[in-house]
Amino acid sequence: MLSTDTRLKVQFICDCIGKGAPVELKDMAWLQKLAARNPTVDTWLRQARRKAMQADQPASDLDEFCNALDLGEPDPSDHLSGPQDPVTLAEWFTGRRKWFRGQVD
Repeated sequence: MLSTDTRLKVQFICDCIGKGAPVELKDMAWLQKLAARNPTVDTWLRQARRKAMQADQPASDLDEFCNALDLGEPDPSDHLSGPQDPVTLAEWFTGRRKWFRGQVD
């Protein structure tokens, strides 16, 4: 559970990210470490990144639906496309979050 001060700081940084405003490196590093340990912060950070990446594009109903459910990764460099061999697929899936791999904390 996050303290009120921590939650407000996280939400402020995520808001800056979503608006495309500059964020200090030390704040970003702190947020990344916190997101690695806290699934709620991880979701907020992913949603802020998605919002920043889609800021200049009109959102379709499907995009808004996927964003609301926090489906998919906001970073297109993390997407696989086209036919993949089994080794590449296995390596990609091992890099997913624990809940995606069927593990719980």
